[in-house]
Amino acid sequence: MNVLYLLNFAGKAGTERYVETLVKYLSADGRVNPFFAYNEGGLLVERMEDMGVPVRQLTMESRFDRKAAKALAALCEEWDIDLIHCHYLRENYIAMLAKSYNKKIRVIYTNHFVLANNWVTRVSNRWLDKRQDQMIAVCNIGKEQLVKNGWSGEHIRVIFNAVDMEVWAGDRSESTLRTELGIPEDRFVMFCGARFAHDKGHAYLIRSLKRLTQISDVPFTMVLAGDGELMEPTQALVKELGLSEDQVKFIGFRRDIKNLYKGADLYINASQHEALSYAIIEAMAAGLPIIATDMGGNSDIIKGVQDGGMLVTYDDPESMAGVMKRLLEDRALLNECKVNALANIDARFEVHKMCAATYEVYQAALKG
Repeated sequence: MNVLYLLNFAGKAGTERYVETLVKYLSADGRVNPFFAYNEGGLLVERMEDMGVPVRQLTMESRFDRKAAKALAALCEEWDIDLIHCHYLRENYIAMLAKSYNKKIRVIYTNHFVLANNWVTRVSNRWLDKRQDQMIAVCNIGKEQLVKNGWSGEHIRVIFNAVDMEVWAGDRSESTLRTELGIPEDRFVMFCGARFAHDKGHAYLIRSLKRLTQISDVPFTMVLAGDGELMEPTQALVKELGLSEDQVKFIGFRRDIKNLYKGADLYINASQHEALSYAIIEAMAAGLPIIATDMGGNSDIIKGVQDGGMLVTYDDPESMAGVMKRLLEDRALLNECKVNALANIDARFEVHKMCAATYEVYQAALKG
């Protein structure tokens, strides 16, 4: 089966991780011959090329770009593509328009967000729904939102994002994080890896840390990895609130994410919007307990200690700081969360199960 993975922006976030995962594991045993096309380049292009995947840039100006649709149809003819797997509305619309020029191709759309569409988009979604062969939502609330956005629920399947447990195995001795940053081995380290953008909740997280200093005497370091337009304002807020460099460390964008997970004691998600966060399930597979906001699909991953972590109220520093305090001060509870996190990932978010389910959707799309 020749599958073209089509992406508007080939950057370095969760959607790109999803595409890379499917390409790697579905091609490993020959189920899929992967191809890749994109509009705006980024890190994922480099990774596709490193895996030997044929890559082509395809200009896509807008959702209803007929020129792009014709070019895509021609590319599918050139590469003998059976199925296009899309990940944003722009390329999904273009792929469905391309079916007018190449009757062979089938189109699958994975929705990676939990966001309401405006009324114009809802109307166009309903109009194009008859051309959509199959859809995947990465969380339950994501499926609900797709239906609200105008898509027919009958061809939407929920398939959680997933990780390879073996990739994230190992222990603290493998990490250089504490040595690099001069953090003592006995100091409690929390970690958050996210781009500095409004929806990632960094201001809320920093205010929660300030509140934590007022209710707990346990020394901690919060390590923040990532880049983005709000990095400098977040650094300014740290200084404004009087948090020290020992308490909050900014380390920029990093590729050695496993190294960072292994050096930490706890992973923090402070986001306002989430579908099914790769960072959360990767951290859990690496053995980290989780504190996450009760937003989007986070409750599909954890509902409580039995799943490996705790949910908190978004933009409520009292809620976040209170749960941080519990896990900082109760190591038995922390260890219980760690054990449960590993079991949860193995049972519900394991990569081979995800890929098998996705391949079933591919087959269903080809059968029409």
